[in-house]
Amino acid sequence: MKVRIAPSILSADFGRLAEEIKMCEEGGADVIHLDVMDGRFVPNITFGEKVIATARKATPLPLDVHMMIWEPENYFESFAGAGATGMTIHVEAAPHLQRQLARIRELGCLAGAAVNPGTSLGAIREVAADLDLLLIMTVNPGFGGQDFIPASVEKVGRARRLLDETRARAALEVDGGIARDTIEKVWRAGADTFVAGNAVFGASDPKAEIAELRRICLETV
Repeated sequence: MKVRIAPSILSADFGRLAEEIKMCEEGGADVIHLDVMDGRFVPNITFGEKVIATARKATPLPLDVHMMIWEPENYFESFAGAGATGMTIHVEAAPHLQRQLARIRELGCLAGAAVNPGTSLGAIREVAADLDLLLIMTVNPGFGGQDFIPASVEKVGRARRLLDETRARAALEVDGGIARDTIEKVWRAGADTFVAGNAVFGASDPKAEIAELRRICLETV
């Protein structure tokens, strides 16, 4: 599998956002991850359409928009128009998941589903074939800098088996507490896309950190 590193701008310096994104691009990042939070689905408020548009102007890299919000369908058109490459919605906030995934695709974006640590993978089994991305939260969503939940490793393994069993072609992404000491475990378990916020932007050399996270995976036999 190809290793994809997706720095999360939640941990970036927003006063220098375009520069921070360009730095990630120059460091070899594969995707830029944008965490949209509404203060209702999760206990934090971040940003929306305008920041997505700013990120789109700053880089040609894919923009992976993680929508931690209730009623995400209200924002599909505006986020697509702002330049989102893909939109990932939480199954806990999407009672009509298949319909919502189809609408994201109609807008020309990749469609993803995210599951919280306490949510069963059964919630996505019936729509696995409709997914471009499956996101396993390895922390409880809402804030950056949280500690990785160890039980997530086994869940990532089950997610990989589910995708294989259903012949789904979705990328398997992990988000939360990803750093040098955790990325190898979830890579071995079957993940291929890794969201890293503090690990990248908190490093003394963010470009080198992106390369190191990738190296850890690629040199794992």
